[in-house]
Amino acid sequence: MKNISVLGSTGSIGTQTLDVCRMHGYKVQCLTANSNVALMEKQVREFKPALVCMMNEKAAADLKTRISDINARVVSGMDGLMECAVYEDADTVLNSVVGMIGLQPTLEAIKAKKTIALANKETLVAGGHLVMNLAKEYGVSILPVDSEHSAIFQAMQGAPSKEAVKKIILTASGGPFFGKTLDELETVTAKDALKHPNWDMGQKITIDSATMMNKGLEFIEAKWLFDMPNEDIEIVVHRESVVHSAIVYQDNSMIAQLGVPDMRIPIQYALTYPERHESPVAPLSLSDYGKLTFFEPDYNTFKCIDVCRNAIELGGLHPAAANGANEESVKLFLEGKIKFTDIAYLNDKAMRNAPDKKDFTLADVLETDREARVYVTEAVNQL
Repeated sequence: MKNISVLGSTGSIGTQTLDVCRMHGYKVQCLTANSNVALMEKQVREFKPALVCMMNEKAAADLKTRISDINARVVSGMDGLMECAVYEDADTVLNSVVGMIGLQPTLEAIKAKKTIALANKETLVAGGHLVMNLAKEYGVSILPVDSEHSAIFQAMQGAPSKEAVKKIILTASGGPFFGKTLDELETVTAKDALKHPNWDMGQKITIDSATMMNKGLEFIEAKWLFDMPNEDIEIVVHRESVVHSAIVYQDNSMIAQLGVPDMRIPIQYALTYPERHESPVAPLSLSDYGKLTFFEPDYNTFKCIDVCRNAIELGGLHPAAANGANEESVKLFLEGKIKFTDIAYLNDKAMRNAPDKKDFTLADVLETDREARVYVTEAVNQL
């Protein structure tokens, strides 16, 4: 029996995680969300967790009233999120919260020796050094939930050793603006950017896909998860989102993981690893697709990729600054306060403004994140 805490249960990854739990009868011990009380009430009534956290205090009070007939304790805020991350009866913590808020519960869950199923990009982008060192110290497994990193992880199961792997290939859908020029992107709107061709995701992640910042962030994640040199991580645009990523062995044979674009495959593998079971996902028919296409990214148009590659090259706190800046610039774009093309510009400026500090603490990461957001907000006035 799996006992799972789902951090971010009302989001896209969270709801799909509960699909997997429902199918396999896993016990959901904890659920957390920001403010979606109506959906959380439905989840609590179905899965009957012991502990529920709403980040928003008013939402927590509302939920407590709604589920007063159910034996579930309701907590709120960051303290409540931490409590769910370390809940004694849970053996696995699936972290699918969006943003920097996901870093601290990941660190606390590692200290509590929970298996980490990780869907929160910021955990490794901003705090990769801290997270991987702590996981090693406590003997904790970090199992990737992102489709790309899960694909790499799955492909690596056949490797006799890490040294047998020559290269990692990260595939990217290319988002809604594949083939557009930089000039054409000057006038696109948030509505345009939220029309992802293959995946159903939250707003922030969908915008990251449109800018291809998500692929830059995943480049940094891959660096930490698989300990590969930067030059051995390649990005390839694959429009169909069927090949989720691949590895190249020293003999130049390539092993890829394929499947329909459905996040429940990587979610389930993180929860069942190393076993495989029936899943709620439709089978892949290659003949239905007919052909699969691959392209080199347009780095001149989608400049966010190089923001992240430069950040990990510079190291230290630069990735944290890039991530924090991106969260703020995406927010401003969604609010209509900046242009789509301003996102990459602001992210790059804030990233390069980060302190050059190689040995850092959680406090340093959080302060760098705060400073990057402030930098972006102030820089908007100079655009």
